[in-house]
Amino acid sequence: MLDATTLLFGLPGLQVVNVTKQSDGTRIIDAVTDEDIAGACPRCGVFSTSRKQRTTTTPKDAQYGDGRIIVRWTKTRWRCREDYCARATFTDSLEQIPARARTTGRLRDQMGAAIGDAARSVTEVAAAHFVSWPTAHRAFVTHADARLTEPAPVRALGIDETRRGKPRWEQRADTGKWVRVDPWDTGFVDLDGNQGLLGQAEGRTTKTVVDWLSARTPEFREGIEYVAIDPAAVYAKAVRTPGLLPNAVLVVDHFHLVQLANTAVTKVRRRVTWELKDRRGGKVDPEWANRRRLLTGRERLSHKNFTRMWNALIDEDPSGQILAAYIGKEEMRTLLSTVRLGGDPHLTRHRLHNFFDWCADSDIPELLTLATTVETWWPEINAFLRTGITNARTEGYNRLVKTVKRSACGFRNRKNSARRIRFHSTRTQRAAEHQISC
Repeated sequence: MLDATTLLFGLPGLQVVNVTKQSDGTRIIDAVTDEDIAGACPRCGVFSTSRKQRTTTTPKDAQYGDGRIIVRWTKTRWRCREDYCARATFTDSLEQIPARARTTGRLRDQMGAAIGDAARSVTEVAAAHFVSWPTAHRAFVTHADARLTEPAPVRALGIDETRRGKPRWEQRADTGKWVRVDPWDTGFVDLDGNQGLLGQAEGRTTKTVVDWLSARTPEFREGIEYVAIDPAAVYAKAVRTPGLLPNAVLVVDHFHLVQLANTAVTKVRRRVTWELKDRRGGKVDPEWANRRRLLTGRERLSHKNFTRMWNALIDEDPSGQILAAYIGKEEMRTLLSTVRLGGDPHLTRHRLHNFFDWCADSDIPELLTLATTVETWWPEINAFLRTGITNARTEGYNRLVKTVKRSACGFRNRKNSARRIRFHSTRTQRAAEHQISC
């Protein structure tokens, strides 16, 4: 029967023989190997009775309370007397403390969960448990690799990029010229299920997407029915690669279209200010004071604020270009709102005609450019109006990716960075699997 101290210590295979406390609060736990398992050869399994010497090891263990705990394990080096066994000598080992281990299994599990599940930095966890950075990171790698799996087939796939680090200058070895390297990562997100971030690939080119998708199984590629992107030609080209995604329909996210419309309004406002005043706008200028209202949807503006903005810009801009750009932006939003009505084809054609007609009649360069973009991407925009599939979940994971990058304090090894980002971006999947198993 185990004594109370050994039971409280709770490390299977070790018996506590003494506990001392030092002046700085550190507690030293002296332990020996349980007699029932001592002397078992790890190779042949036969118990030995030939002791060679005693040795002491101090594996680091999980902390209890605020004070530090040091485990001092006195174990025996045995001789294996079996003729058929190639092992000459061995020391006691436990499942929690294998041979040559410097940390206990429960400490490694605790550090892996602290870094992975609690999103703490490796440096912080290593300092809290009195271990080195590589030891804490190896614990997380083991913790993450045991839980991360190959992505299962998805119905809707989201693709978007995030910046990885700051731009830097590198010298080409072949030409000797200095070139600007702008590091980006392309993320792939499950838009229809709970798998979260399926993976990341370095770069934001057509080849980046093609290579990542080609590495997946044929069942994965054939199961994709929709791919949501922002209006990026490189991603569209990759998705349209013959034979890569035979059943996929390309969808352009409406958020980026509204962003393009808002950008057009801002460009018109700035250009008109320079033309009228030969300077940039300031707080004394009505068009600058109403810059936020110009980017706000009409339904979100009160009647008072809308009237104030409208009257101020009529008096300030004789050409009426700023308000014309604002109306063009609202026509774009009205067109995109057709998705709430199920993408009715007749209503879609009517609103698309109104948008194109307004942009053409205004003869404003920025609106003509916006109309050209809509015309170029219209099949993909129409797919959004019919399906309602957006890249909103991808944008959410982009925010999470940036948070993880900050807490990771600058991973230089891209593989380590990608592992940690994906682990944090698959919490929903693991939580769902845990509920099913319970």
